[in-house]
Amino acid sequence: MMNKAKYSVVIPVYNSEGIVATTLDRTAAFFEQAGLDYEIVAVNDNSRDGSWEVIAAKARENPRIVAINLLRNYGQHNANMCGFMHATGDWVVTMDDDLQNPPEEIAHLIEKAAEGHDLVIGRFREKKHVFYRRIGSKLIGAINHRIFYKDKDLVLTNFRLIRRDVIDRITGYRTSYPYVPGLSLMFSNSRANTWVEHHPRTVGQTNYSLYKILKLVATILFNYSSYPLRVVAAGGLVVSLLSFLLGGVYLGMALFRETQVPGWTTLVVLLSFFNGITMMILGMLGEYVVRLLNQSSSSESFHVKEVVRVPAEGA
Repeated sequence: MMNKAKYSVVIPVYNSEGIVATTLDRTAAFFEQAGLDYEIVAVNDNSRDGSWEVIAAKARENPRIVAINLLRNYGQHNANMCGFMHATGDWVVTMDDDLQNPPEEIAHLIEKAAEGHDLVIGRFREKKHVFYRRIGSKLIGAINHRIFYKDKDLVLTNFRLIRRDVIDRITGYRTSYPYVPGLSLMFSNSRANTWVEHHPRTVGQTNYSLYKILKLVATILFNYSSYPLRVVAAGGLVVSLLSFLLGGVYLGMALFRETQVPGWTTLVVLLSFFNGITMMILGMLGEYVVRLLNQSSSSESFHVKEVVRVPAEGA
């Protein structure tokens, strides 16, 4: 049945003018050689170089390639969601545009999915990411374990194979801040890893900066959990208890000891501390309110500017 299925490969594209054509060609060549039905959905996330012109030209050459140009830069996860909505395959592969995920390794994903899994994630034998991205991956993995109940031995990467019914559940989940790995965990039933190769990037630099990793962590925490509020509430409780004890100490000193001068220093320190705590709580509540407003005021998390899809002959 896996050999008769249609596969959609979703590739978010950003500033990859020098390599994305090779990525598309090798991906198409893999499916052609394997004799599998396929389509490639390349989503340009408002690249600043000539990536759009490259993938649009490839789409005009090959009717199995669909090129989508987003209105502005929405991020990798929104680009994936756009690709999911345009994909028509029974299975959907997600992979990067820089050939760090060799297209030939898709065969391992398909082989593992044949065992009955609806979500198969490539596990890299040796990661070729920069050090801060590896650290960020571990941090995000720990958060996924707590929020999305990820199995401890399951490793998440961007190289994955997802069954159609899981894709339909993901695209049906309306959110202005999609997080594809978490949604894949939420809406899948049988997940598994399979070993794949991971190659170093040969052209350009990684688009994942430390800032983007921290932004992703914030997105997960604020949009899929109440952990920040719980942490602040717990901190506020601890501060309240300590303040109560400190107040008791000062009251005892006032009753049983002769005071020297009014506690100006203590008053200033306490006011500064509690005002700081208050501002932190208000800032965190404001973050939740802003995200709720964005989610309720916008029905779409991205907007498409242009689509290049050439109908196949006889279609």
